[in-house]
Amino acid sequence: MSTEVTIAKNELSTAEGFLCGAAAACIAVTASNPAEVIKTRLQLQGELAKGGGKKVYNNAIDAFTKTWKNEGLRGVQRGLSPAYLYQFLLNGSRLGFYEPLRRSINRVVGLSPTDQVPITSLLAGAASGVIGASLGNPLFLVKARMQAYSPALPVGAQHHYRSSWDALSTIWKRERLRGLLRGIDAAALRTGMGSSVQLPSYNFTKQTIVRNGWGEADSKLTFLASSAVSGACVCIVMQPADTALTRMYNQPTETLPNGKVVGLLYKNPIDCLWKTVKTEGVLGWYKGTTAHFLRIAPHTIITLTANDIIINAYRSFKW
Repeated sequence: MSTEVTIAKNELSTAEGFLCGAAAACIAVTASNPAEVIKTRLQLQGELAKGGGKKVYNNAIDAFTKTWKNEGLRGVQRGLSPAYLYQFLLNGSRLGFYEPLRRSINRVVGLSPTDQVPITSLLAGAASGVIGASLGNPLFLVKARMQAYSPALPVGAQHHYRSSWDALSTIWKRERLRGLLRGIDAAALRTGMGSSVQLPSYNFTKQTIVRNGWGEADSKLTFLASSAVSGACVCIVMQPADTALTRMYNQPTETLPNGKVVGLLYKNPIDCLWKTVKTEGVLGWYKGTTAHFLRIAPHTIITLTANDIIINAYRSFKW
């Protein structure tokens, strides 16, 4: 009984978990955003061109070098403002709602709330990710378009906005709510796939390290190793859906006679994946994979490590 009381006492509320997760994610995105810019541009390069089309960027390093040379710090950090807001909503939800959802699902199926069961962990991870992706969709849309824009070496459709607010207001004036929700189905697919493995793989790795005596539960090396494994799992599972999302967000649009604004290239994420593989082959799904891993590995490591550190510090302060 005393153990259950201690666990209940140390549990964070959903609001506390949301804020701790959001703070950790915002720290991480500052470091990972340049790789996100590069990933976005590589995913759009040669879009729906037979054989991949003409290459503007040869690889992730070449893309970073050219972006820095032609656009400077502003270029490699394009979309950072909406990225902060998006990470606040996405990872605040993903990290804040994960434990409450996992405990609730465990209770529903008759398990102890403290049990780490793969299937309930996967469901909680996917559900918390979809919630966050849905809330943050307008910001991710703006971020992707701002990151794709290059005055020097453009790839894909180009959308030039002066700021995040200018982007949101422009989209709202032209397309209303439908425009701000463009690509939400692809965002839910992408984030659900990534979230389904992020925290379960992190927790599984961390428990394995501790159980085998390879490290202490509160060791920074344990945090780093668990986060690295989690990042690799997320990258492998999420890459095709991530490419579809980037292309869905950035595709050119047209206004029909009835006033409806539709995408010119894709109807939905499945259509995008099919057209991509038909014209570019399976490798088209995996454009920007190196940049994706260079983004997601440090982002996941910093997010999950910072989240653990922030939560432990908060608990020490609170109790």
